[in-house]
Amino acid sequence: MATPASPGRDTATVLRPLGTPVPLGFLALAGAAFVTAGLQLGWAAPAEQHAAALVMVAFAFPLQLLASVLGFRARDTAFGTAMALLAGSWLVQGGLLGAGPVPGSRHVLGLFLLVTAVSLLVPIAAAGTGKIAATAVIACAALRLGTAGLHELTGASGWESTAGVIGLIVTAVALYAAAAFALEDARHRPVLPVGRNGARSDAVREGTEPGERREL
Repeated sequence: MATPASPGRDTATVLRPLGTPVPLGFLALAGAAFVTAGLQLGWAAPAEQHAAALVMVAFAFPLQLLASVLGFRARDTAFGTAMALLAGSWLVQGGLLGAGPVPGSRHVLGLFLLVTAVSLLVPIAAAGTGKIAATAVIACAALRLGTAGLHELTGASGWESTAGVIGLIVTAVALYAAAAFALEDARHRPVLPVGRNGARSDAVREGTEPGERREL
C-alpha cells in the first residue's frame, strides 16, 4: 500500500501489512519464564539448569529477537525495545547458567538483571495505557528480573521464591496477551480485551493491518 507523494516531491511512503509479532514475543517469554520459575521453585533439580539455559538461549532469545525486529518494522518502538531487552537478558542468563554453578551469588548477573529491569521502564512509559495487556506483561517481566537480580546479589532464598512466583504470573499474563493479540490479528477485530483505547482501538476496529497503523 503506497500513499501518494506530496506535490513537488518524487517520493512515496510504502506501507506493508505485517502479521503482528506480539504473540510470538509473548509466547517466547512465557516459555522461558515458566522453565525459570520451575528451577527457582524447586520443581526441577538444580542439575537440570543446563537444560533451562538451552531453553533461554535456543528458544526465548531468537524468538524475542525476531519479534523485536518485526516490532520495529511495524513502527512500534516500545514493543520492539522491550523485546530486544528481554531477548538480550535471556542470552546473558542462559550463557551464565549454562557455564555451571558458581559459588555464592552472581553479583555481575544480579547487577545486570536490575539494570535491565529498570531499563524496561522506558518502553513501559512509552507504551503508556494504550495497550494495557501488553504493558502489564512487560511490567511483570521487569518485576521478575528485579527480584531475580536481588536474589543473585543477596543469595536470599526468599527472593528466589518470589522471583519464581512472579515468573508464574508472567507466564499466565503473557499467554493471555498472546492469545488475545493473535485472535485480534486473525479476525481483524478485538476478541479478548487487551485494554486498547484511542486511535489504536479505532485502527483495529477499522481493520487496519499491523505495519499500516502507527503502532501494533
